[in-house]
Amino acid sequence: MELDPDDIFKDEEDDLNNEAHLERASTKEFVVYLLDASPKMFSTTSQGEDQTDETPFHAAVSCISQSLKTQIINSSNDEVAICFFNTREKKNLQDLNGVFVFNVAEREYLDRPTARLIKEFDRIEESFMKEIGSQYGIMSGSRENSLYNAIWAAQALLRKGSAKTADKRILLFSNEDDPFGSVTGATKIDMTRTTLQRAKDAQDLGISIELLPLCRPDEEFNVSAFYADLMGLEGDDLGLFMPSIGDKLTDMKNQLRKRMFKKRVVRRITFSILKGVSIELNTYALLRPTVPGTITWLDSITNLPLKTERSFVCADTGALVQPTKRFHPYKNKIVKFTTEELSEVKRISTGHLRLLGFKPLSCLKDYHNLRPSTFVFPSDKEVVGSTCIFIALHRSMLRLKRCGTTLSIMITMCLLQWSVFAVAFYGSSAHPQLVALVAQDEIIAGGGQIEPPGMHMIYLPYSDDIRHIEELHSNVTVPTPRATDDQIKKATALMRRIDLKDFSVCQFANPALQRHYAVVQALALEEDEMPEINDETLPDEEGMARPGVVKAVEEFKKSVYGENYNEEDEGHGKVSDASKKRKAVAENAVKESANYDWADLADNGKLKDLTTVELKYYLAAHNLPVGGKKESLISRILTHMGK
Repeated sequence: MELDPDDIFKDEEDDLNNEAHLERASTKEFVVYLLDASPKMFSTTSQGEDQTDETPFHAAVSCISQSLKTQIINSSNDEVAICFFNTREKKNLQDLNGVFVFNVAEREYLDRPTARLIKEFDRIEESFMKEIGSQYGIMSGSRENSLYNAIWAAQALLRKGSAKTADKRILLFSNEDDPFGSVTGATKIDMTRTTLQRAKDAQDLGISIELLPLCRPDEEFNVSAFYADLMGLEGDDLGLFMPSIGDKLTDMKNQLRKRMFKKRVVRRITFSILKGVSIELNTYALLRPTVPGTITWLDSITNLPLKTERSFVCADTGALVQPTKRFHPYKNKIVKFTTEELSEVKRISTGHLRLLGFKPLSCLKDYHNLRPSTFVFPSDKEVVGSTCIFIALHRSMLRLKRCGTTLSIMITMCLLQWSVFAVAFYGSSAHPQLVALVAQDEIIAGGGQIEPPGMHMIYLPYSDDIRHIEELHSNVTVPTPRATDDQIKKATALMRRIDLKDFSVCQFANPALQRHYAVVQALALEEDEMPEINDETLPDEEGMARPGVVKAVEEFKKSVYGENYNEEDEGHGKVSDASKKRKAVAENAVKESANYDWADLADNGKLKDLTTVELKYYLAAHNLPVGGKKESLISRILTHMGK
């Protein structure tokens, strides 16, 4: 029962009745995209990213399309529906006028997004006017209320699942701030009242309604005209609504391709504190490594996943035989073992967490944290009283003076008089190991919980995992080099210049995974070109070229190496064979690079026709890194040329 990443992060999708699947279903999200299709949505209002005129309808379709593409990767179990209102044709469960639910054949109205849905939705603008049509659904002299019908249809779509086990949302796209502006008098009052009541009914059922207002040609979107009442915005929330909308639309267009893992219990384990005293803990994976999905072999006809089975066949008769047992010779006899017997022989741990003792926190080093820790929290589901005992241990480790139980007093007497962590044994026969349990206190800020109370289970390394520092200056007759005060000063100034404020690894996407997902998307949607990937891990050449940074680098180099330092001449004035070889390679690269018109090749997209050897001529001639695959080399060349 090993708690390793490969086991922690798998989702066990084959078994629909296991706890992991049930808890993942409890965090499922149902989304209905409610898109206004009135004639105003087709009026040109702004320029898109390619500097061409763009209608609000096109902007909304682009946002939804990009959201669907990323949602397949982010949360493939979520379900979506696309609903147009203010349409000429109607297609919905209630047969309401002016509402058209878009879907593909053999799929439900509310279903998981598929490549076919995205491909057909991307082409919706080509056939929208002919097959669906646009019209004003709320007109003077008519009692038709298309917005009311749209919310009703969306609410009906979201009847699937329980509000307690799923998040339900309606995302409404429109550039009309007052949908009842064309009607007056009692009719307007009645339509407004019934529509607000319909929205309130949906919200009472646990459905949240979010508005994404689009640009208007001549004036700003006035959310106070109607939609503030529909969403319940008032006070500061109303004032902050419009400034945040632009960011929300941009985020929908530029969402990263990344898997989203909901918080869920990885597994339940038994924690043995003393002889005869055990409690139950839930474990949570706070950080998960993301890797490309494993290869799945599909049947060429049915397109269903293949399952492999292993059978032993007799070579003489062709009959199936039982798998052979493993054996070990002992005193001229063959002792056979089954797989279960071998597993039992190798078993040195029951898979439980067993407390060994306590040590001061000073013994726990940063380099001991080799992989993401696991967060543990008590559970009374199987062992009643687990929470009480866990709290006693947790409080004692935090050096609180409250002792609520006899066990708490006993534990407090056992603990050291300074901050401590617990050492425990955990693992399986294949991977036994020691772990450290570090107590974390609850952190509350701004009226809400920032960090929950509990313990972090840190997997301690084996002795072979710790690399000892190599002594580079073991010769005692030669003085060890020391940095001068000026060198330390220059190095400090350089670090301050290139320091990234509020740096976090979460700010940068993994370019390899982004490229993998982009390739999968292009193949699934049969796109001619792979979506462009922005590699945020590449050095910021523009930032490093700032005068202040360049000056700091040069001053540091001068303080360390001197005025007339030459890397090629290092080593008491003798040029090594390796230096001579590098210099010859660089000179040859400069010579070969001159035979190509690089600007013309880049402008005409012909760099991909060159070999990697030819591409490296340019890189070596300009002192650029020459490592990586062909597409990386081309990207590096284009970046250097400013293309």
